Amino acid sequence: MKRVQSSDDQKLQEKLKAKGNLPRHIAIIMDGNGRWAKKRGLPRVAGHSEGVKSVRDVVEACAQLGIEYLTLFAFSTENWRRPKEEVSTLMKLLLKTLKTETDELHKNNIRLRMIGDFETLPEEVQKQLREAIKKTENNTRLNLILALSYSGRWDILQATKKIADDVARKRIKTSEINEELFKRYLSTSQFPEPDLLIRTSGEMRVSNFLLWEIAYTELYVTETLWPDFRRKELYKAIEDYQKRERKFGLVSEQIKKIKGYGKNVFTLKQSK
Repeated sequence: MKRVQSSDDQKLQEKLKAKGNLPRHIAIIMDGNGRWAKKRGLPRVAGHSEGVKSVRDVVEACAQLGIEYLTLFAFSTENWRRPKEEVSTLMKLLLKTLKTETDELHKNNIRLRMIGDFETLPEEVQKQLREAIKKTENNTRLNLILALSYSGRWDILQATKKIADDVARKRIKTSEINEELFKRYLSTSQFPEPDLLIRTSGEMRVSNFLLWEIAYTELYVTETLWPDFRRKELYKAIEDYQKRERKFGLVSEQIKKIKGYGKNVFTLKQSK
C-alpha cells in the first residue's frame, strides 16, 4: 500500500462515491491463479504470488473508497484436498504475506479479521494470524476478513452443533430458534451480509462460499483471472452494482415507497 494514488484514479473513485450507493460489504472469490500461471508456462505458485499483488491493490482501493468490509475467499476447506506440495506452498505464501503486510495494514488503519476453522491451519500460520489480528484490532478504516479453511457448509454445520449443544444444556429453547438466532452462531455473526459478491475467472458458481449470508447479495462474475484483477476491475464491478435495484423479495413499488419515506430497504431487512 505504498503506491502514490494517481489523479485519474482519484477522479474514478470520486465518480463512484458521488453516486452515493457504494456497497458496504464486498466479498470476493479470488479464482484463476492456476490458469493465469499455466497460460504463461509458469508453475502454479507464480499465479498465487501474482494474486497477492491483486489483493494488495484491491484492499487499498476499498480503503480509499470507504468500503467498510472486504471478505476474501483465500483458502477453502476443500483446498486441503489439493496436492500436498501446493497446499504447503500456499501456507508458506500466506505466512510470508502476513509477515510482510501486517505493519502496512496497521499503518493504513485496516483491521484484519478471519473466518474459518482456525485450528486446522499450521501452527506458524495460527501464531502469525493471532499477532496480526491483535495488532490491528482497534483499526477502523476497513475490516479485511480472510476466509481461511472456510466453507459455507462447514460454518452452517458448526453453528448447528453449537445450537444443539445449547438446547441440550437448556440455554435456549427450540422454539427460540429463528434466522436471527441462527446467524449469531455463524463465524460471520459480527459482520453485515455482503452487498456484492465478485467472482473472477468466469466460473458461474459460488463454490461453497458464504452460503447463508449471500441470500440477497448481488452477484458479479468477470472473465478476468484473479492475478489480473486490479482496482479498475473492481470499479467495473461496483459500477454494475450501482445500476441495480435491490429488492429483498419486495417489488419495485414497495421499494420506492420505502425510499420515499427516507428509509433504506437493506437496513430494514438487516434489522429484522
